Amino acid sequence: MTKALKFLKRINIKSVIFNFRYFPFKTAIKFPVLISNNVFLHKTKGRVIINAPIKTALIQIGYGAIGITDFKRSRAVWEVHGDIIFNGRAFIAHGCKISVAQNAELIFGDDFYMSTECAIVAAKKIEIGNHSIISWESLIMDTDFHHIADETGQVFNHPKEIIIGDSVWVGCKCTILKGSVIPQGSVVAANSMVTKKLTGENSIFGGSPMRVLKSNIKWWN
Repeated sequence: MTKALKFLKRINIKSVIFNFRYFPFKTAIKFPVLISNNVFLHKTKGRVIINAPIKTALIQIGYGAIGITDFKRSRAVWEVHGDIIFNGRAFIAHGCKISVAQNAELIFGDDFYMSTECAIVAAKKIEIGNHSIISWESLIMDTDFHHIADETGQVFNHPKEIIIGDSVWVGCKCTILKGSVIPQGSVVAANSMVTKKLTGENSIFGGSPMRVLKSNIKWWN
């Protein structure tokens, strides 16, 4: 009974709106997605697809407590026009922003964790593998937003997909830009910028220019 009461307290109106907006009744009534009161549901368009057995609270958005978070002034934002695919459990912490454009795709692997005040902006495709972590205040963005043309008037800065492999740890305050590919088992050092395909699995990447700082590492259990 105590567990049931605790669960019912977490089923707020935003969780109701979200689940019944995106899922058929038999799925929505199980509340696979819990939405915190601090989440601003700016746009709830497109589709949310769960490729995993449906369980209550499989995906949680806007929760968590980290000391650097300003809980009174910061809130998470959901601005989605395209498709978001969850391939399993995901925890997206307080203050995170997710923006997915129409016809764009954002894919989360199983056992995904994103810490507080991160942002993901998908205009084409962003795919994150299983057991990966995005640490606080990081930005992942596959677009420049504004078009830039050459002397002939041809736009040359189109969005390019981002692929983050399995068991990747992106350190705090990192920026992952369009065209980035991060191989599995990697660690991206804090405050790094990734703008290209990285090579070398199970490596620590960092520095400017970006390079392998250490190879043959293992950070996950």
